[in-house]
Amino acid sequence: MGSVGSPSITRPDHWWYRARAELLAAAVGAHVGTPATVLDVGSADGPSVGWLAAAAAHRVALDIDPRVLAPGDVRASAMQLPFADATFDVVAAFDVVEHCEPEAAVFAELARVLAPGGRLLVSVPAYQWAWSDFDVQNGHHRRYTRRRLVAAVERQDLEVVRATYIFAGTLPFFTADRLRSRMRSDPPPAEDGVPRLPDIGPGAERLLMAATGLDRRLLPRCNLPFGSSVVVVARKAQVA
Repeated sequence: MGSVGSPSITRPDHWWYRARAELLAAAVGAHVGTPATVLDVGSADGPSVGWLAAAAAHRVALDIDPRVLAPGDVRASAMQLPFADATFDVVAAFDVVEHCEPEAAVFAELARVLAPGGRLLVSVPAYQWAWSDFDVQNGHHRRYTRRRLVAAVERQDLEVVRATYIFAGTLPFFTADRLRSRMRSDPPPAEDGVPRLPDIGPGAERLLMAATGLDRRLLPRCNLPFGSSVVVVARKAQVA
């Protein structure tokens, strides 16, 4: 992972992080169960996955940025996880793998530390056409389609049990913002190594949160065909 800090360091209450917490729970919560051990990779985004910590008997939080780590957390890279093979019942990497190059190496590490029968939970930003200066500032190497993310996971001999887009309800707003960003010559500068999130008024925030309501209602029942993020749940085969 790169050295760029997550915007959640300075803006954990931003509407996107609050919405993502709800959408991830709706998309993958039913697949978590009651695991004995969970590895939460890239825990700078902790504001979005507090519900995952509550589901686990023992959760290990890992990040490369020491500013987001609490006592007992682990500072390390997703490219070289400091754990033995088959250690965790659930491994979560929410908005992590797009920061890692080569792609195959990070997926191999995530799969390596996953116990047989365990679940891998991954989210990534969607659509290469949406690439902008914000991706550059955040240290992204790529954006994904559902097909590309599924293929990357399946190359590790994991069985994909769910693959869906999220943030479908806000996709029109996201698209308009990406188009507007291409016409802006000077993106907002990062502060202390942390990219700045766009400021919006309370009315716009309420509108965006309401727009994610469609996702929250549909995700427990079906996969969404489009959205600005992709989510995959995969299972590691039991030992014969």
